[in-house]
Amino acid sequence: MFNYTTNTNMIHIEPKILERINTWLTPTFDEETQKTIKESIANNPKDIQESFYKDLEFGTGGMRGIMGVGTNRINKYTLGKSTQGLSNYLHEQFPNETPKAVIAFDCRHNSKTLAKVVADVFSANGVEVFLFEDLRATPELSFAVRHLNCHCGIVLTASHNPPEYNGYKVYWGDGGQMVPPHDGAVINMINNLNYADVKFEANTNLINYIGKDVDDVFIDNSVDNGSVGASQDAKDNLKIVFTSLHGTSITAVPETLKRAGYKNVSIVKEQEVPDGGFPTVKSPNPEEPAALKMALELAEKQGADIVIGTDPDCDRLGVAVRNTEGELQLLNGNQTMIMMVDFLLKKWKSENKIKGNEFIATTIVSTPMLNKLADAYGVENKIVLTGFKWIAKLIKDYPDLNFVGGGEESFGFMVGDFVRDKDAVTSTLLACEIAAITKANGSSFFEELIKLYVEHGCYKEKLISLTKKGIEGAEKIKQMMVDARQNPLTVVNGSKVIKIEDYESATSKNLISGETTSIDIPKSNVIIYYTEDGSQIALRPSGTEPKIKFYVSVNSELTSTSDFKALEAQLDSKAETILKDMNLV
Repeated sequence: MFNYTTNTNMIHIEPKILERINTWLTPTFDEETQKTIKESIANNPKDIQESFYKDLEFGTGGMRGIMGVGTNRINKYTLGKSTQGLSNYLHEQFPNETPKAVIAFDCRHNSKTLAKVVADVFSANGVEVFLFEDLRATPELSFAVRHLNCHCGIVLTASHNPPEYNGYKVYWGDGGQMVPPHDGAVINMINNLNYADVKFEANTNLINYIGKDVDDVFIDNSVDNGSVGASQDAKDNLKIVFTSLHGTSITAVPETLKRAGYKNVSIVKEQEVPDGGFPTVKSPNPEEPAALKMALELAEKQGADIVIGTDPDCDRLGVAVRNTEGELQLLNGNQTMIMMVDFLLKKWKSENKIKGNEFIATTIVSTPMLNKLADAYGVENKIVLTGFKWIAKLIKDYPDLNFVGGGEESFGFMVGDFVRDKDAVTSTLLACEIAAITKANGSSFFEELIKLYVEHGCYKEKLISLTKKGIEGAEKIKQMMVDARQNPLTVVNGSKVIKIEDYESATSKNLISGETTSIDIPKSNVIIYYTEDGSQIALRPSGTEPKIKFYVSVNSELTSTSDFKALEAQLDSKAETILKDMNLV
């Protein structure tokens, strides 16, 4: 036990946190862990408080956090406890079977080691394990769950978070991330465990290593689903620059493009080797323009038509294409999604597959323009909470409907239902198909996007994220949401707020009529304002990062493609003014 004594050079450690710390100084935890804790108490008490003040929680993308010792950190014990709870739940749900789990991991520091810890705990609890021999893309893990007839899947990843992070995403037997009621039941199982309950001694007879056999089937399926009809001549005439940003996509994307018939693919060599330190970028997030700087520079040298970069676990993609001036322009996630949905629906329509029971899907903070596209093709657009687990759940909840594709503004897209999570492998191929087809037809990816704006209205979105780290940051984010509910906006940039949706209370209030109605969607800490001029402003805390996010969507009619540049500037200025009016920039 550590006996805390007051030191003028140290900050006060609360008794509840000390109690947690002392638990980790017992023989249940290895000597190295105990040594690290004692050194941190002596030398960095603020850090040790951050490490122990709470348990890591499951958010929209699973459990994600900084690696290190403590209950609020990713380590063998927090992952071991989660896996023990999941093992117990599997046996409860499937009492007459040997449960099966498939495990993948990305390029991050310690991912391979932590994946083996998870495999050991599963096997020690009588769960048969299929462990990928080396790093693999997250969408392949989702695919492998159903391909191998597993009851669940785990991928060790922290997506695009900084290098000090890692994470643990849980998938159920349908290949989608775990959702209610299973997620709550597993969390209860985990919370009722002590760390001493975790079985770490592996049963090696239950651990199977997998690799190329699964890769080949996954890539072939990606080619089948991501192809929308580009001719070989069109493919040969398209120049592609691709960067994996030091991540796992290098194991799947180049081979997928090759099998699909694309030959002019240049890879950014400096970013080709997987590396959890991400040495050439400040952030390995394709949402941030700086992440694609090297790829854009290579594309300019080579005169490439399209640039694509994926995040470390290969579920998000950033796309840049030539604009009407011939310059490479980064698209936002909504723009890429609009084009992908439109081309998939065109394909379905040309093949006479639209029968009235098809749907696309997106999230509450993504572009409203998808409603226009859905109406134009006679399909339904289902709108869910942020996070692809909710899109995957739709496929399970509506087995009589056919899912075409769907995505969210944060650079994620899912083509068909063979993968049940956002999938940058298949989506990269689809983006290249669109670029090849439009170029062969004398147009371009960008020009066809503008034509959609003329047909359906021009929608532009802007996202601002405020980072608030640590205990104090979490409290500030919490208070910002409280303030938004207690003192809601009434006017934004001179336009009246006419409706407020509060997903925490699952209510929608019409401020004109005063009527309040229920929202038929799971509760979540999200607020959306709708203004008289058609703008939308949403705010929500991130489920995976210490951030609060503000989403702005503005729109206007576009009468001619020649007017696009001026209108785009006008809409961008309007979105910026809204953010200034809210004191966010």
